[in-house]
Amino acid sequence: MDFLVTMTTHVPDGTPGQAVDDIKAREAAHSAELAAQGQLIRLWRPPLAPGEWRSLGLFAAADADHLEQVLASMPLRIWRTDEVTPLGRHPNDPGTAGRAPLAVEYLVTMTIEVPDGTPESTVADTEAREADRARVLAGQGHLMRLWTLPASAAHARTLGLWSADDAAGMQSVLAALPLYSWMTIKTTPLSPHPSDPPLAGS
Repeated sequence: MDFLVTMTTHVPDGTPGQAVDDIKAREAAHSAELAAQGQLIRLWRPPLAPGEWRSLGLFAAADADHLEQVLASMPLRIWRTDEVTPLGRHPNDPGTAGRAPLAVEYLVTMTIEVPDGTPESTVADTEAREADRARVLAGQGHLMRLWTLPASAAHARTLGLWSADDAAGMQSVLAALPLYSWMTIKTTPLSPHPSDPPLAGS
């Protein structure tokens, strides 16, 4: 099972710089071990305010208890709080065999609300066209992964890992989705993390 983990670190005031550097080095080494074991899949930096220390991690674990064991084993956990979001399978997920990402990666949260009174045949047709478009975008390197999120009320929610040359290009890709007019979208640009498994292994 996949999990998205928001990891926020607060170093206690007065901590010596050497102690911080030591923990960071051990964290990087352990992240490499977790990646080799298939438990840490990806690692990114989201937009940060000055002085903020936060990372986003994609982890694989058998269940929430197993994930907690993995997170507790990480050296930075002594200063860190973790917010865990379980990710479900999505029928349009291209899996891990897609193309390499383009210039910038994005996490995109989509909340889908079908307008009241929409015929079921229209919904089915739109969802079928969405699936077809997802396959095309995966082949182009725009859609990397797609998951379901815990539902919000009666609304379907998805999380996607996307890529594009820039923010305008990403918006253009999303605006062309068949389901776009039924979506509320939140887009988070991602920066490379030095311990991201694909980057660390290159």
